[in-house]
Amino acid sequence: MTAKTTSPEAIMGDTLAGRLRDLGTRGVLVQMAQRGQIIELRCEMPKCYCPKGRGHFDPKSTSPPDWAPSPDHYPRLKKDGGHLVPWNVRLAHVLCNREDYGWRMKISRMLEKGMSLEEIAENLNHKGIKKPHGSATWSATNVRKAFVS
Repeated sequence: MTAKTTSPEAIMGDTLAGRLRDLGTRGVLVQMAQRGQIIELRCEMPKCYCPKGRGHFDPKSTSPPDWAPSPDHYPRLKKDGGHLVPWNVRLAHVLCNREDYGWRMKISRMLEKGMSLEEIAENLNHKGIKKPHGSATWSATNVRKAFVS
């Protein structure tokens, strides 16, 4: 009888999957961790707002807390026909995912109206829309980054 060998990648995947399960996560994120498609527990959103850092996650509850793990439809948004499948998911915090989606919808509607990126930035600043992490105000550059990230 021979001993079963396990690769470091498989061990790491099982560990990450277990940590996700301990946080109350199921489904595609756990599957991805098991397959080595998630390398570390880290918010993968372009702008992470968690005051404790990208690697901090709170356990899920009936009403998921802001810092619980969340699967983000990326690169194809759900509204554009994207599904929660490994090639279209990244790990996010609930709040980071919600903020990113909100910006994309607001920016998308303004682009559809023919507004320039500069006009959109002025509009977002005037309405007091939460600014991108690390920025004092919206600019044409971070409007573009928020929309295409």
